[in-house]
Amino acid sequence: MERVAEARKLGDVLFDSQSLAHPAFPEARVHTPLMLKLDARTDEAKFTKEWFGPISFVVATDSTRQSLELAGSIASKHGALTLSVYSTDDKVIEAAHEAAIRGGVALSINLTGGVFVNQTAAFSDFHGTGANPAVNAALSDAAFVANRFRVVQSRVHVAPKATSAEAGQTA
Repeated sequence: MERVAEARKLGDVLFDSQSLAHPAFPEARVHTPLMLKLDARTDEAKFTKEWFGPISFVVATDSTRQSLELAGSIASKHGALTLSVYSTDDKVIEAAHEAAIRGGVALSINLTGGVFVNQTAAFSDFHGTGANPAVNAALSDAAFVANRFRVVQSRVHVAPKATSAEAGQTA
């Protein structure tokens, strides 16, 4: 809670952290995230510092383009385990891919439900990209062959296609 109190001074509070009672563990300390509004032009030193939760920032930018450039730059300079984008615009999704490649960070596209902070698993996927300061080591990657190459993955839900039998049915 000391970190929350310190972070509360950084910007405009959009939603303050609140204590919650845990039904199975009455002595547990459970708190909702503190949500703060910061500005990309003036507050970069604040939101690029690592803040352990429950703290989150909403960063005001001038455009989607600036947001994606900032995301890629932050991942490259400071590190990131994952980057998420939510858009129906193919150009925005392509720009997010480019930002993820520049930042060396795994990309999640329009995923709903639980969002994976570390979306990969050793021996079935690459564990982190190994391409930015936060994921500079991997449980399993191709570094033992050629450490010049890195893999940046992206994931998106794919709607199942109707079978030919289903396509021919009428309601």
